[in-house]
Amino acid sequence: MIDFVIRAGKEHMQVAVVGELLRATYWANGRSDAIVEKSMQKSDCYGAFLAENRQQIGFARVVTDDATFLWVCDVVVDPRYRGHGIGKRLLETIQSQPKYRPMLGLLATSDAHGLYEQYGFVRSGDERFMQKPKGV
Repeated sequence: MIDFVIRAGKEHMQVAVVGELLRATYWANGRSDAIVEKSMQKSDCYGAFLAENRQQIGFARVVTDDATFLWVCDVVVDPRYRGHGIGKRLLETIQSQPKYRPMLGLLATSDAHGLYEQYGFVRSGDERFMQKPKGV
């Protein structure tokens, strides 16, 4: 069992680690650390960290207008720590935020529909896109 904590806030994110994790994905393989850092500036950021040494092992961010709309993106877990519920805990933390409840939620994925369906997202039109109705 991996002992980890979830922390919210840009100030806790390790940009170089997040950049490395994202560059290993199909959707962000060309992002520089400078672009990763810039993307965090106007996003709500969530990270998973090993409890023993605070090494970042997961990341997710939410882009929102803070009133009507949110976009969940860049959900990623270090491959060495996958299968321990880290992605689920990141999504649970996001979903538990009261400010997001009245907002329409959107995301895009090519391979994680089952994960997001557990958190109220449903497939919509194009197979890649999913949405979460307000209040869910």
